[in-house]
Amino acid sequence: MIRINLLPWREARRKAHNLQFYVLMGMVAGLAASIILLVHGYYATRLSTQTERNKFLTDENAKLDKEIDEIKKLKEEIQALLSRKQVIETLQADRAQTVYLLEQLVRQTPDGVYLKSIRQTGSKVNLSGYAQSNARVSTLMRNLEASPYLENPDLVEIKVATINNKRLSEFIMNVSIRRQQSESDAAKGGAAKGGAGKGAAAPRADAGSARK
Repeated sequence: MIRINLLPWREARRKAHNLQFYVLMGMVAGLAASIILLVHGYYATRLSTQTERNKFLTDENAKLDKEIDEIKKLKEEIQALLSRKQVIETLQADRAQTVYLLEQLVRQTPDGVYLKSIRQTGSKVNLSGYAQSNARVSTLMRNLEASPYLENPDLVEIKVATINNKRLSEFIMNVSIRRQQSESDAAKGGAAKGGAGKGAAAPRADAGSARK
């Protein structure tokens, strides 16, 4: 009977299987490493792209913040200019108001009433003077109430005074200047110049008559 020793063949086949296994493991490891590198590269690229986008957005936000600050400064400058314009318009209107005030005081002051002082604070005017009687003071208040430029006359004090051996009524009165749209229109249109000439001439005439 012939005996065949199969041990060398089996050992060779085992080594071949081991070699194949190691080669396969190496291929799998290499493939896994390649996949890991590809995924890492992909996400690194995505991360870099997102970082660039974030930087772009941050820079744009900084630019927008600067533009917003500039817009705020421009708004503040515009508001300051508008305030100055309003102050100038108010001063122009107040300049015309002085003319209207003097003209109205000349027109509305009745005979027998003499003003000794006129003091204006804003839209409030303080009047003090002498009248031949209390009835003259009442007439003055009614005239001021009916004036288109004055309103709210308020008698602060009235008392008896003797001037040059004459018994007179000394009074102190407050009155308000009435602001009207027509006043600013007249001031812008140049109508205040004509009123100023009339108002300036009238007080001189009355002052002369009072001295006489």
